[in-house]
Amino acid sequence: MILVLNAGSSSLRCALFRDGEDVAVWRVHVSGIDGDVHLTVTGDLDLDDAPPGGGLGAVVGWLLARLRRMPHLHLRAVGHRIVHGGARHRGPACIDAGLRAELEALVPLAPGHQPMGLAIIAAVDAAWPGLPQVACFDTAFHRTQDRLAQIEPIPRALTEDGLLRFGFHGLSFAHIARVLPSLIGERARGRVVVAHLGHGSSLCAMAEGRSVATTMGLTTLGGVMMGTRSGTVDPGLVLHLIQARGMSASEVAEMLNRRSGLLGVSGISDDVRVLQTSRAPEAREALDLFAYRIVRETGSLVAALGGLDAFVFTGGIGENATAIRADICGRLAFLGLKLDPGRNEQGCARIDRDDSSVPVLVIPADEEREIADEARRLIGA
Repeated sequence: MILVLNAGSSSLRCALFRDGEDVAVWRVHVSGIDGDVHLTVTGDLDLDDAPPGGGLGAVVGWLLARLRRMPHLHLRAVGHRIVHGGARHRGPACIDAGLRAELEALVPLAPGHQPMGLAIIAAVDAAWPGLPQVACFDTAFHRTQDRLAQIEPIPRALTEDGLLRFGFHGLSFAHIARVLPSLIGERARGRVVVAHLGHGSSLCAMAEGRSVATTMGLTTLGGVMMGTRSGTVDPGLVLHLIQARGMSASEVAEMLNRRSGLLGVSGISDDVRVLQTSRAPEAREALDLFAYRIVRETGSLVAALGGLDAFVFTGGIGENATAIRADICGRLAFLGLKLDPGRNEQGCARIDRDDSSVPVLVIPADEEREIADEARRLIGA
C-alpha cells in the first residue's frame, strides 16, 4: 500500500491506496492545525481519538502511530506533495539526505509551502524509521515547456543561475491530463486550458497532455489573483513601496502573500463563499477582478497554444463556485464557450451547451491519486 501525505499551510490531506487501485481505501483531512484541529475521515478507517495540536509534524506522528497498530497493514512507501522541485526534477524522486538539502535550498522560492513538506518528511522519519519516502513535485509537470516559456527577460547570467519560470499545481494538472481523454476523447490531446482555482490558483495551457505554458513563475506568488496572494503585479509597484513608501522587502512580501488578492481587494474575506453573500460593493469588485484576471491570463495561454479545444475548471473554487464559472465563461464566449446554466448549477462534468464549439468541464482535483501513482511507478510494482 502507498500512503499519501499532501501538506497545506495549516491542513493535511492523507490517503491510502492499494497497489493497482486508483480509488483510495480511505482519506483523512486534518484542518486547523495551527489552532482548532478538525478531522474529517472518508472510508474505512477508525481513529479512536482526535489529533493533537502543535503543527503538522505532531499530526503526522499521531496518524502514523495509529497506522502502525493496524493489523495486516503493509506500507511500501509514503508519497509526499512537494511544491518546489527546481529545474532538475522532471518526475518523482526517492528522498535521501541529498534531496533534502536540495529542497531546503528552495525554501526561499516557496516559503509558504516548502517548509511544511520538509516538516512532514522529518516527522515520518521519526515516527516510522526506514519507511521509504517519495517526493512528488508540483513543478515537475511544467518541465516539458519550451525554453522561451521558462525564461524571464532578465540578464542571462541570472537565468543561467536558475531563476526560471517553474510553474506550480503540476500534480493537479497531471491528474486532469490523465482523466480528460475518458471524458472528451481525442480532443483531450488538443489545445486545453485548465484553471486550478482555489485559495492558491493558476492556469495551465496543455497540448498532447503536456504543459506548454502556465501562469505562475519563479514562485507561487505570480499569475492570477488568489485568496490572499496578489498574483502578478507591476514590478515597479514593488519598487515604489520600498523606495517611496519606506516598506522593507519582508513587509512587501507579507503584504503581497497574505494581505492581497480577494482579501485585500474586498477588505472582508479571502473566502469566495463569504464574498458572494456579502452586499458590500467591495466584495463584488473583488469577485469581478478575480474573474477578469483569470480571463486575461486565459487569453495569453490561448495565444501560446494557437487556439482552444477545451476548457477545464478544477480546485475548490473551480469545482464549487457556479457563479464564478458562469462569469468566466461569459467573458470567454468570444472563444466559442457556451455555458449551459442548468448543467452548471447541477455541477455536471460537462457544463457546456450542446452547440458549444469548446467543451467546458468541471473535474474534481485529486492530487493524492496522482502522488500515489507516481510513487508506485518509482518504487516499482
